[in-house]
Amino acid sequence: MEALSEGGVWTMAQTEVLKGRGLGLSELAPRLVQSEIRAMSVESDRVNGVNLAQGVCDTEVPQVVLNGAAAAMRDGHNIYTRLDGIQRLRRAIAEKTERMQGIVVDPDHEVLVTSGATGAFHAVAMALFDPGDEVLLFEPYYGYHVGTLKSLRVTPVAVELEAPEWKLDLARVRAAITPRTRAVVVNTPSNPAGKVFTREELQGLAAIAQEFDLFLLTDEIYEHFIYGDAKHLSPATLEGMRERTIIMSGYSKTFSVTGWRIGYVIADAKWIPAIGYFHDLLYVCAPSPFQHGVADGVEQLGQTFYARLALDHEVKREMLVSALRDAGLTPHVPDGAYYILASTTGLEGVLEGVTAAQRARSLLAKTGVAAVAGSAFFRPGKGEDLLRFCFAKKDEDLSEACRRLRTLK
Repeated sequence: MEALSEGGVWTMAQTEVLKGRGLGLSELAPRLVQSEIRAMSVESDRVNGVNLAQGVCDTEVPQVVLNGAAAAMRDGHNIYTRLDGIQRLRRAIAEKTERMQGIVVDPDHEVLVTSGATGAFHAVAMALFDPGDEVLLFEPYYGYHVGTLKSLRVTPVAVELEAPEWKLDLARVRAAITPRTRAVVVNTPSNPAGKVFTREELQGLAAIAQEFDLFLLTDEIYEHFIYGDAKHLSPATLEGMRERTIIMSGYSKTFSVTGWRIGYVIADAKWIPAIGYFHDLLYVCAPSPFQHGVADGVEQLGQTFYARLALDHEVKREMLVSALRDAGLTPHVPDGAYYILASTTGLEGVLEGVTAAQRARSLLAKTGVAAVAGSAFFRPGKGEDLLRFCFAKKDEDLSEACRRLRTLK
């Protein structure tokens, strides 16, 4: 049926069809629910709790970044930018990527500034996938990846990682591939498990991607949060992977500006125009003055800043791991990112409820500390013994959360 009859007037037949449909939500909307992360943040605010549920990253923003954004506002950078972002930021991202990862990037044709890494993922998925396509993700997974794919009628296919080390089994990856598979999503370091994929694991995935002609979408938003002997590696650095790897990252976490929504995509020049089109359609552009502030940070903050960032968060990790153990939980100690999955097994008589969501609310009621149900990161029926905690908090807030947790037992 044509949208409008000639002259822009609805025909009688078209009107009757519309009447028959009636008012209502889309076919997809009733099957979606509010993110458990958001729900717990609301509950935490309601009881004035310490929010370790949402990865808000409320540590201090580097002064150079704040000053840069404020100066940009005063200097009139308050209107739309180009859809791919300001040139200075694209150039800074390209230079930093080459310096730290050894990937040579063309800032004019291979970088797109986005509305956060979440906006990057949405635009990438719209550009590369069709309804009915399948995309592999590793479980435990980031719920927004799954939700975004479902919203586009793309089928997410979970491939289980082996706890407690969250090891990758390449045989499981192969078994999950069908003729409809188009891509594999790798979040490294990962949310919620803090898994850092090893070189050997990424090489195995690269071989599979090349064998089955798949894209490899890599969410590297936590690339600077690495602990101990772990090393971050982008799949784009591996032989034969530059063309098929789509890197998504950003500065929300690195500069503690999660509300600014400054992310980016690095991809082969043949993919960027389509990704940029859909990002423009969704967001027009990332906020202009914040692009300038982030550009100042990328240009002026070097390796010392990133090393200190990791060391500071490693200390926070140890603080929370210790408190969780004292409270009777069993934490899976992460190699990266700033989240801890902790098992509640053994606390059946302390925390009320049989599901992770119920136990998260019981923990909040008893201690005033908000966590996220582990089930939010798994397929139905899994992760019910787990809670996720975020340790990217100011020291005084994290210390208070640790004190409260220790009152549990």
